[in-house]
Amino acid sequence: MPSPAFPHAKTALLLIDVINLFDFPGGAKFARRWLPCARRIAQLRERAHRSGIPVVYVNDNFGRWRSDFKTLVAVCSEPDRPGAPIATLLKPTTRDFFVLKPHLSGFHETPLDMLLQSGDVASVVLCGFAADACILFTAGDAHMLNYRVVVPSDCVAAERDVERRHVLARMRKFLEASTPTSSSLRLRR
Repeated sequence: MPSPAFPHAKTALLLIDVINLFDFPGGAKFARRWLPCARRIAQLRERAHRSGIPVVYVNDNFGRWRSDFKTLVAVCSEPDRPGAPIATLLKPTTRDFFVLKPHLSGFHETPLDMLLQSGDVASVVLCGFAADACILFTAGDAHMLNYRVVVPSDCVAAERDVERRHVLARMRKFLEASTPTSSSLRLRR
């Protein structure tokens, strides 16, 4: 069984809102359209595991204050849910960590910064949904907290691809974010 302590690593992979109900208008279409993105995230997560890089699921709690992450995974994986294929594909492993967030940013009113500091993390790799909302706000807070921000361009999605491309350009300009493709990203512990 993996150690419960957060490992020391210069880099951490943050999977943002990948366990998702997709119950918003157009959510089913979103989940179908971005399933290839979820597959690339799964591949990157496996690379992180092999490299000893910690993986942290940073997930919305959907306003369910009595829920826990295991319950959210189970609900989102139910066969009738639009995001079930994504939740099943990206179901966390026993070696992964998780933080539930009440707002757009993974850092706002969560223990994420403290968790990353406990491992001396300097760079965060952000993947998930949606690039123009939760990814953007998490990246902004990460930048202001002096983390190096990396957002693999093919591992984030938005309702419209033009929005994804636009927000990636803004993150490069204003947050000094790196936005390589996941296949060209070198993961360093």
